[in-house]
Amino acid sequence: MNIALIIAGGSGQRMHREIPKQFLNVRGKPVIVYTLEAFQQHPNIDRIVVVCIEGWETILEAYCRQYKITKLEGIVKGGENGQASIRNGVMYIASRHADDDLILVHDAIRPMVSHDIISDCIRVAKQYGNAVTVIPCMEAILRTKDGNVSDAQVLRSELMRTQTPQAATVKCLAEAHREAMARGITASIATCTLLIELGQTVHFSFGSEKNIKITTGDDLDIFKALLAVEEEGE
Repeated sequence: MNIALIIAGGSGQRMHREIPKQFLNVRGKPVIVYTLEAFQQHPNIDRIVVVCIEGWETILEAYCRQYKITKLEGIVKGGENGQASIRNGVMYIASRHADDDLILVHDAIRPMVSHDIISDCIRVAKQYGNAVTVIPCMEAILRTKDGNVSDAQVLRSELMRTQTPQAATVKCLAEAHREAMARGITASIATCTLLIELGQTVHFSFGSEKNIKITTGDDLDIFKALLAVEEEGE
């Protein structure tokens, strides 16, 4: 079984809006609904679990009914940071599913995730035990100590930009989060970084420049533009 774990626990402070960014309406539909629909419509996703910011659970339930997100299995309370939110979702899933089932951890604010990205993440995770969606780094990267000057570069050929979904088995992720707690690792920024901090090797699946993460107003404008292009092509 493949379970999508959608992380919608953030408050969206960088957007400078009262409404969390995952619940902002774009072209008459909340951002999180676009994300949920991508997993709802994928034939190899069996269940969806959402980690939701406190106070928005009832609204999320209403949206799931309105937009017929029938794969929704549960809504879990968010944690104090991203790692804690993911842990809450993983442990909820671990209490209900088999060790060898697959969890795909995905940001609610990546609404343009495609069918092919989800499929390749599942494929790689089933083959190697985990999968991290990535894209190549195309920009020149400079190393700096003070944020003002640089005298060193980082070879972009050695870099990959991570996205979501990031997948692993229920057993792998549950054990990773238990070990992290035991070792005092509490602020890892992503599933892939947590696995690496714990000494594991992660495997790449393919992503896309279109699989944007909406964190700023500029990102929101790009999302609107991508939707407009899609609608023109229909």
